[in-house]
Amino acid sequence: MLNHHLAGLLGLGSLSWAGHQVHVSLPINQFLNAGVDPKEIPLPHEFILNRDLLAQLSPSFAEGATPFFTLNWSKYAEFLTFRGGLDPVTGGLWLTDIAHHHLAIAILFLIAGHMYRTNWGIGHGLKEILEAHKAHHMYSMPPYPYLAADYGTQLSLFTHHMWIGGFLIVGAAAHATIFMVRDYDPTTRYNDLLDRVLRHRDAIISHLNWACIFLGFHSFGLYIHNDTMRALERPQDMFSVTAIQLQPVFAQWIQNTHALAPDATASTSLTWGGGDLVAVDGKVVLLPIPCYVWDGCPTLVRIRSGIPHINLR
Repeated sequence: MLNHHLAGLLGLGSLSWAGHQVHVSLPINQFLNAGVDPKEIPLPHEFILNRDLLAQLSPSFAEGATPFFTLNWSKYAEFLTFRGGLDPVTGGLWLTDIAHHHLAIAILFLIAGHMYRTNWGIGHGLKEILEAHKAHHMYSMPPYPYLAADYGTQLSLFTHHMWIGGFLIVGAAAHATIFMVRDYDPTTRYNDLLDRVLRHRDAIISHLNWACIFLGFHSFGLYIHNDTMRALERPQDMFSVTAIQLQPVFAQWIQNTHALAPDATASTSLTWGGGDLVAVDGKVVLLPIPCYVWDGCPTLVRIRSGIPHINLR
């Protein structure tokens, strides 16, 4: 059923919508942008049935599917674009960008329809990872300047995608739990990966215990040290920007590797720690936030807090 929903409904549905946009919406939109009287525009089905009519607007249509099977995909660049920004005529997103988007989404969902495994909940797990990345990328790599300058919208989008990611985490765990309770049979799964993990659960849990204790004393001990030094009025002995600097050197090194060659890795890699502040109309739209003093300690606390929830019993 989930394969049907992913591949059938979402995959083929997005593919059909992309086809409609390419074969019907784009030609009609071109006529409207050119100022043609709507009464003189051919009917939608004429664009679908008459390829020569489409070829007059986009010459690559005359070649049909040949460029696709010969991997000469650049032929389709005239109606499948990645321009970004807004169409100056309509004031909306470029319709060629939208068609390209839905075609790409269709391919992803068609692939997802063949890789989903309900027993393991991996489908939800992968989607949760994508949602969490989406929440971060939405504000750290803004696709449109006006979106980055609208702080209320940015906050809403971030919160929205983080909530979706949280729900999908619960969904992934629920699927895995249902599988363990209802479908798991140790007699038919002897010595496979899951069986070996379960048979080693005592060693795994004991190692997680000492890892939690180590990280807990390590991170909270630093906080206790700072509280003690502040109580003794010895700020020069505290871990802080103006006293003992606890720099996350490894995280800074990773960030710097992104900023060294931005064009070689990704055009947005400067958002990870390099580059300059970008502002539009006095509003900050891009502010690189490099790792600095104490950024590592809250991370240790979060890791330490999350590990005990792993329970193999």
